[in-house]
Amino acid sequence: MKTDIEIAQEAELYPITKVAGQLGITADDLELYGKYKAKLSEEYLDKIKNNKDGKLILVTAINPTPAGEGKTTTSVGLGQAFGKLGKKAVIALREPSLGPCFGIKGGAAGGGMAQVVPMEDLNLHFTGDFHAITSANNLCAALLDNHIQQGNELNIDTRQIVWKRCLDINDRVLRNIVVGMGGRTDGFVREDHFVITVASEIMAVLCLAENMEDLKQRLDRMVVAYNYDGEAVTAGQIKATGAMAALLKDAIKPNLIQTLEHTPAIVHGGPFANIAHGCNSVRATKAALKMADYVVTEAGFGADLGAEKFFDIKCRQSGLAPDAVVLVATIRALKYNGGVPKTDLNKENIEALKAGIVNLEKHIENIHKYKVPVVVTLNAFVSDTQVELDFVKQFCHDRGCDFALSRVWEKGGAGGIELAQAVLNTLETKKSSFEPIYDDKLSIKEKIECVCKEIYGAAEAVFAPAAVRQIERLEKLGYGELPVCMAKNQYSLSDDPELLGRPSGFTMNIREVYVSAGAGFIVVLTGAVMTMPGLPKNPAAYNIDVTDEGVITGLF
Repeated sequence: MKTDIEIAQEAELYPITKVAGQLGITADDLELYGKYKAKLSEEYLDKIKNNKDGKLILVTAINPTPAGEGKTTTSVGLGQAFGKLGKKAVIALREPSLGPCFGIKGGAAGGGMAQVVPMEDLNLHFTGDFHAITSANNLCAALLDNHIQQGNELNIDTRQIVWKRCLDINDRVLRNIVVGMGGRTDGFVREDHFVITVASEIMAVLCLAENMEDLKQRLDRMVVAYNYDGEAVTAGQIKATGAMAALLKDAIKPNLIQTLEHTPAIVHGGPFANIAHGCNSVRATKAALKMADYVVTEAGFGADLGAEKFFDIKCRQSGLAPDAVVLVATIRALKYNGGVPKTDLNKENIEALKAGIVNLEKHIENIHKYKVPVVVTLNAFVSDTQVELDFVKQFCHDRGCDFALSRVWEKGGAGGIELAQAVLNTLETKKSSFEPIYDDKLSIKEKIECVCKEIYGAAEAVFAPAAVRQIERLEKLGYGELPVCMAKNQYSLSDDPELLGRPSGFTMNIREVYVSAGAGFIVVLTGAVMTMPGLPKNPAAYNIDVTDEGVITGLF
């Protein structure tokens, strides 16, 4: 069986100008990055701004398991299937982080016959957006430390510096470090920290900004520290805004590539969903809606993380409203949630399926709380039995959801026809009345409790004393009306990754709360979630190589 990278490398790619031509985009509308990648120019984005919007379809999933779900694969395959049906469709995805590419999760190009290409480029450096974000973030950090070194005119309390450096690699030893060691000219000795680039505020800012003007305003108000009077000190006050914007002037432009079947794909931005807001850029999604009749986008990890943040943060800030949601699951993953070990997932087990399908049930209920219609799709495996498939289909129909099998990994767009038709049927027969789950006017604590109870199913949220003090300060400083961005493990609805299925009666432990004022949300750390991941015992990097001819191998 061929690997994903082998399938991608054997594919015949169209020049990106030809892919763009399918949407009426001329070569003058593009900024080319070689033969198969391009950025959409500012002139083109301005030219299409008055076009009618297409339909927005969000792809999300149950909580991820070692059995796999295939959310990105489904997104790509659905877009290809629309093409097979003669529909004008564009896929809007996130860019992959180098961290998981060399770590444990893998890339984010889809899989099998449902991939975006060039796959190696996408997973490794792409158009340099993440490097620009990393550079802008670390420039801000350097300017902050330099301000302190050069006299500290703003009276910054060096014990209350909240801006962290970043790097787009999993590196646990950088979580907590000491900087400024050496002589007086080497800076002020203090504790510092790194986050992974995809968890940085500048990543979120880039993905939520409408244009360069909005980007600069957001950069300007990012909180980097507090002074001795407890007042917030911003990036604008340390004069970092203009230089950061200069580094980001190309990164803010959406990237255009293609699928294996030449369906246009806009891939732009990539905040993690377990520790950031988990969605591609607002600019990419809005551009796609002006370019096509159907836009397929996705949000990271399970619906409790990615979809919740798509709804409560991205849609709230941008005015976007999804017309339908595709919820991805597999028989294998549902049985895993029902207590079956990974080694036994190929065996028919209706009792385990009944026990584990409650995870799917909770996600269906959650999406319905946002008043958006749901289509459930199962990624088909050869081990799935008809009895199991029929059970899940009936389960979904009983809860008011359309249902479809997906075979896009094996067959590409042709394997997604059933899903595409189910989505079209839902769009035609069910109206979305989308609204966020909580009101801006609620207190920060009430918003956190709403997500914990309504979305996760917790009995209560327990706030550490430090978190209580942080909330009080943020509300006093005027940040109380911002939405919350929950940082939580992705494997469970709870903050305990071992609690599978649909746990109940549990408490959510809120350990830290801080503001991302430029992004426009409050970050809430729960449980033991980390903002800088580490590498596993056998990282994926061990298997990656390049031949003498320059061909990359081992990349999934």
